[in-house]
Amino acid sequence: MHAVILAGGKGVRLRPYTTALPKPLMPIGDSHSILQIVLQQLASCGFTSVTLAINHLGPLIRAFVGDGSEWGLSIDYVEEDKPLNTVGPLFGLKDGLPDEFLVMNGDVLTDLDYGHLLRTHADSGAALTVATSERVHRIDFGVLDNADGRITGFREKPSLTYSVSMGVYGMSRKTIMPYPAGVPFGFDQLVLDLLERDEHAAVYPFDGFWLDIGRPEDYDEANRNFAELKPILLRERIDVPPTPEAIISAPEAVTGEPV
Repeated sequence: MHAVILAGGKGVRLRPYTTALPKPLMPIGDSHSILQIVLQQLASCGFTSVTLAINHLGPLIRAFVGDGSEWGLSIDYVEEDKPLNTVGPLFGLKDGLPDEFLVMNGDVLTDLDYGHLLRTHADSGAALTVATSERVHRIDFGVLDNADGRITGFREKPSLTYSVSMGVYGMSRKTIMPYPAGVPFGFDQLVLDLLERDEHAAVYPFDGFWLDIGRPEDYDEANRNFAELKPILLRERIDVPPTPEAIISAPEAVTGEPV
């Protein structure tokens, strides 16, 4: 099984941390980075190869991950020469991708079984399968329903339940074949395009742990609770590669030359 990890973003919401480290290499706990956790999980779920789409501070990611042998993975890279949004990097890879593959953001912490998601996607025949998590949002005010100037209903501080994308997707190569390489394109645009063409886009509901490291408070939460999260996220022990802090201090990491 093959996965594409989108790791080229600038991590603007996590500045100033991400001025020195790309977000996927942000340390979680004492000896792991986000990307290290993800790669270990993919290997334990049966994935054998990964493509890393990189841009911002890409040489640091190359220096840290290398060829993937630390995780028993075969890893290659595609480097954007301009921002291509979330799904745009895939368009230049489509001729070398398998018929079905996983796509995920490089800043996701979850105990989702990535292999089961991809197998479910392949069996469904869907053009796209989106892993979803249920979220509940409570309104802190009384909500009035009205029509033609008259109150028709009232709800005191109601809760709204909705499904959100986890940033993990099962994808079919045929889905991205119509799109030309080098075009910036987002997953929101892809979903809307599929809906307009009446293509089968599926959901994969998940009720386990999921945290998107998008904001400083999310990052702080992950570090604060990592002792409890580690047995959930890292079910198998592997040898720990060098920490991101050690990589960033190496001259090879700055120049992009092999370590």
